[in-house]
Amino acid sequence: MATAADNRRGIVAMLSAMALFCGNDTLVKLATTSYPASQILVVRGVFAVVAAIVLALALGQVGKWRSLGNPMLLLRAFLEAGVAFTFITALARIPLGNITAILQATPILMTLFAAVLGLETVGWRRWCAIFVGFCGVVLIVKPDMTGFDAWALIALFSSALAAMRDLVTRQIRADVSTGLVTIASAIAVPLVGLVLAPTQEWQPLDTRATIFLAVAAVLVSVGNYCLIVACRGTDVSLISSFRYSVVVWAILVGFLVWGELPDVLSMAGMGLVVAAGVYTIHRERVRMREARAREAAQRKAEPVPAGQP
Repeated sequence: MATAADNRRGIVAMLSAMALFCGNDTLVKLATTSYPASQILVVRGVFAVVAAIVLALALGQVGKWRSLGNPMLLLRAFLEAGVAFTFITALARIPLGNITAILQATPILMTLFAAVLGLETVGWRRWCAIFVGFCGVVLIVKPDMTGFDAWALIALFSSALAAMRDLVTRQIRADVSTGLVTIASAIAVPLVGLVLAPTQEWQPLDTRATIFLAVAAVLVSVGNYCLIVACRGTDVSLISSFRYSVVVWAILVGFLVWGELPDVLSMAGMGLVVAAGVYTIHRERVRMREARAREAAQRKAEPVPAGQP
């Protein structure tokens, strides 16, 4: 079981990752008027690999390069590529609101996988908090139910891959630096773009769009680093609940960049998301207090060795 300090670090890292990912998504959206999806993945991916290497070197988080052959690290990179591929495939076929709602199933799926695999003990209160947060997301994005079809299953599969990716992240050996994990993930994404390239017509490089993608690459690289930090040495079923904060960030960016104001249902949804997060933090504090109380009681109940006062 992770300590309270580990989980606080994970919560801050997850909130930071979601904010950075939202900034990345905004810049990528601005670039979609110039490039198709596969070209965006490759152009941004090249910058992201450079940014990930620079970040790892600056933080002294490179470690031993031969660790890139670590099986769990390679599995995570494979899952990262799978997430990107399935997300792009589904995004081309179903409304953005629908896929946003579906992808918020990741915390629920992660909690389910962690419980089924015996990695963590998940109580009914945490399940309730996750469900309330998901309901808040649905109120915010208000997906069109007529848009849910077979392509939605691909989006759900993307969500499942993301949950497995983050659970695998926790299983990577501690001697494999977070910087190397970030680099491996950065390399996987442009490879997916190259796979998708034959299906789309690439455009000549546009200066404005390329600058957007270069900045987005920095944001997504730092965001991936924060996400990896959030999933290592923490209770991932707890930390994953704070993924929902990305929707709140998206509404804020929508207002600042495009002047979009949330309606009453969206505001209610934001309230549920925030409430679920606050309650999750509260339950974590209660859980840690109870654990410390049990440990103290056990120490008192232990017999005193002979010869000691």
